[in-house]
Amino acid sequence: QVQLVESGGGLVQPGGSLRLSCVVSRTLITIGTMGWYRQTPGKQRELVASVAGGGTTRYADDVKGRFTISRDVVKNAVFLQMNSLKPEDTAVYYCNQKWSAGGDYWGQGTQVTVSS
Repeated sequence: QVQLVESGGGLVQPGGSLRLSCVVSRTLITIGTMGWYRQTPGKQRELVASVAGGGTTRYADDVKGRFTISRDVVKNAVFLQMNSLKPEDTAVYYCNQKWSAGGDYWGQGTQVTVSS
């Protein structure tokens, strides 16, 4: 079974930085699209950033210029570098892998809290 394990969340002051990691097991991160999503209570999960198998990246408008998604194919891991964090970035962040053949896998989530 495909397994995605996130880490790196925590409490940070506004303007600070965090780096989230997602280690993937039993499949390759270059299969399909890897993405980071976030969710706050009462709201739908939303896409933050993604990287396709070929390396093309996409970002939500409100994180462009602040967040960077990257991957390490040797470690089979995906990362989300988050800079200039704002209180509205507070959410549970989830790692996801979507296959073109229909696979859709999620990690357990990691809490990010931006507060002074």
